[in-house]
Formats: sequence, structure tokens, C-alpha cells
Amino acid sequence: MTTFEREPGRLFIGGQWREAADGARTEVVDPSRGTVVTTVAEAGPADVDAAVRAAREAHDDGAWSGLSGRERGRVLHRVAQLIRENADEIAALESLDVGKPITLCGAVDVTNAANDYEYFANLAQSQDGALRDTPMNALAYTKREPLGVVAAITPFNFPLILAGSKIGPALAAGNTVVHKPADETPLSALYMARLFQQAGVPDGVVNVVTGTGPVAGEALLRHRGVDKVAFTGSTAIGRHVASVAGEALKPVTMELGGNAAHIVFEDADLEKAVGAVIKGFVFNTGQFCMGGPRLLVARSVYPTLLGILAEAVPGVPVGDPRDPATVVGPMAAEKHLRKVEEYVALARKEGARIVCGGERLDLDGGYYYKPTVIADLSNDSRVVQEEIFGPVLTVQPFDDEDEAVALANSTPYGLASGVQTTNLARAHRVADRLQAGIVWVNDWAMLDPAMPFGGVKDSGYGREYGPEALAGYTKVKSVVVSLD
Repeated sequence: MTTFEREPGRLFIGGQWREAADGARTEVVDPSRGTVVTTVAEAGPADVDAAVRAAREAHDDGAWSGLSGRERGRVLHRVAQLIRENADEIAALESLDVGKPITLCGAVDVTNAANDYEYFANLAQSQDGALRDTPMNALAYTKREPLGVVAAITPFNFPLILAGSKIGPALAAGNTVVHKPADETPLSALYMARLFQQAGVPDGVVNVVTGTGPVAGEALLRHRGVDKVAFTGSTAIGRHVASVAGEALKPVTMELGGNAAHIVFEDADLEKAVGAVIKGFVFNTGQFCMGGPRLLVARSVYPTLLGILAEAVPGVPVGDPRDPATVVGPMAAEKHLRKVEEYVALARKEGARIVCGGERLDLDGGYYYKPTVIADLSNDSRVVQEEIFGPVLTVQPFDDEDEAVALANSTPYGLASGVQTTNLARAHRVADRLQAGIVWVNDWAMLDPAMPFGGVKDSGYGREYGPEALAGYTKVKSVVVSLD
């Protein structure tokens, strides 16, 4: 591990590293120990304005937007290559910043980030227009153009991946970007700024402003020089983002909260299902919008599956994220740990059965919580209905397929869902009825940049990944040339 993560971080604006205009700084905490590892500049409105102006100037001078898609793709391929060349360093940085296990950071975060930029590099030259057949005596065609300046506002749980899912397609389409990472986890965003510059991305095309949501995020959201907002975060903040963007008629892509149901039918392969269930709720310490924290189980196998979980879940390795054997690390911040504790306390108050877990893990002063399985809660419990965002699984029985679907669709969220069954017809039938942007069958968290994801209902709108994401960073222009 290099010393970069311990150096004080600065803002990256117009290709230059600078302090905040007022000199403000904020601490970055290692969640595995609760200790400060460095500080970063805390941007204010003046800094955000400078970043947006730099992005606007870079867009208008055509140094990036004027390149062909193939030329932009070459640079993005270089970004992907640099991520792979620096994989160990980036994984260590992400682990330090977020508290996620180092093995997970390498196998998932770094690998997927490189894949994201590579995918959109390949897609960069696919922005073809279309010749339209009309009765007019004219040559009529459409073309796709970049939107302009994109504000990318990303959360704390997957800083590297969720930045790539926005910056990748934005750059592929020819836009410029101002990235505001979560205030808890800014380090990989600053590291990536160096890689963008090294890869040949022109100055001002990617800018990074670290700081708080209420100050830096709000200034970026309200800036009249921003043409599109790409946001991942909570549903509550998402409503505010949509409202403010709507006032200025700015397009928005929003991936918001989730509370996915994972349905296990009586004909499921239980051994395979249990592995997917555990992965679905402990992955990234449960800090995963597309996690599976609600388990719905056919009543005939409900006691059996609860018994298997009671034995298997306590054996999941929880500990120091720097240990390659660790599967579950700490929560990303103390406030997230307290939130999990409050929900488990509420479950106890409502008479729930704590099958396993249900308490903090005292380890090195970090923000650890034992993976927890909760049974015997009613469907209208807040613990079932709301997004806990921690390593907590609620388990409910159902009697038939219709009840399973009704329970799965009973929350305001609709980001992901899952089905465990060996009946192929049932898999397709139930997938069609689930209100979710992505449905996994007989596994969980199968993601690839070619497959779009995003929400319905309170989980947001627009799509990340796939050609659908690229289209969301473009505008369509029609050209009609008279042949008279």
C-alpha cells in the first residue's frame, strides 16, 4: 500500500490540484478502527462553481466532445488498463476508505470498475443516428449529441464502481463531469482523477470536488451550468434531487434505495439457495441497495431453511477487512452502525425472534455488527418495510405463489428481486410479476456492464449500465435537408 491515502487530499479542478477556497478540510475515518487516516479539502459553493466552469469550458472547446467516439474509446480503454495495472493499490485504498474486505475490493470493486470503463469505451463509437423515411422531399436524419456538463453524485458504499457507472457513459458520450463523492469515502475518486489525467483525458473534462452533501452537493445540484444530474443515494435525498433538478428542467438518472425480496420456493435447491441468500444480505456488510434483506420462504421448507441459516450465518467470517479471509467487514461509518442497532432493537420490541446475531462485534474499535437473521415479524413492521442497509435479514413464510409475489411487491421499493426455484416456467412467470428493475434467478448480485439496472417506484428511474445508460447521457437532434 502506498502513502497516497494518508496524504491530505485536495480538489481536482481544471486539471489542477487545489485547496478549498476557504481552506476548509474534513477528516476521513478508517471504519475498521474508528481512527482518522487523512483529511481532504471540503469544497464550498465557490469551489463547485469553479469546477462547473472548468467543465463547461472543457466541453465548449471541443477537446473531448469534438473527438470521434473511437478516439474517446481509446482513452477510456487506457483508463481501464490503468485501473488493472494499479489494482492492488486501488483495492487497498477502497478497503481502507469503506471498510470492505480487501478480497472483495479486488475481486468485485476494482474488477468491475475496469470492466465498466472498458465496456463504455467499446460503446463510445455506437452512437449512431438514424435515417428516417418521410413523405417530405427531404433528407431526414437524427444524430446523438452529448448533453454537456454532468454532475455525478455518488454514495459511500461502492465509491469506485458507482462512479464508473456514471463517469464511464458520460465520457463515452462526449460529456464533461463534475464528480462529488460521498463525504465519508472520497479517496478512490481522488485517486481516479490522477488516472484520468494519466490516461490522456483533457484538463477540465473530469473534476472532483470533495465535501458534504448539504454544501458541495447542494451547490452542484443547483448550479445553472450543470446539464444533467446522475445520482445514487437514499430515496429521501433522491426526492429532493428530483425536485431541484425539475425546477431547472434538468434530466436526472436516479438509483435510490432498495429493500429486495428473495423468494425461495419449495422446489428450490436449498443448498444453492442458502448460499445465494447469505450472499444477498451480507455482501458489502449489507450496504447494498440491490441486496436481498427480505427472505420469503415457502411454508413447507420454512423451518428447515431457518435451521440452516441459524447454523451457517454465525460461521461467516467477520473481521479486519485487511485479512484476505474476511467476508464481512465493518459498517462504513458509526452512524450507519447505530441505524442498524435501532432497527434490531425495534424488532425485539415487536416480539421478533432473533435467530442469530443481533449485536455489535467489539473488534479494534471498529463499526462491526454481527450478521443477523430475524423471524416472526409481521409484514407491516418497519423492520420489514424499510431499508435497514446493514447485515440484517428478515424471514417470512408464504403459502402459495400469489402470496409470495404480493409480499415481494408490498414495499415502496423496486430495485431488485430474486427467485429460487428449479421450475423454469415458474421462474419466468414470477419474474414477470415482480416489480423490480432487475430479477435474479437461482443466484444473487449477478451484474455486468452490458446489463442495465435501476429502479421502479421509490427506487428511482433511469438506468445505469448497458446501451440504455449511454443513451441517457445524450440528446437527439433531428436534421431535415430540403431536396427541392
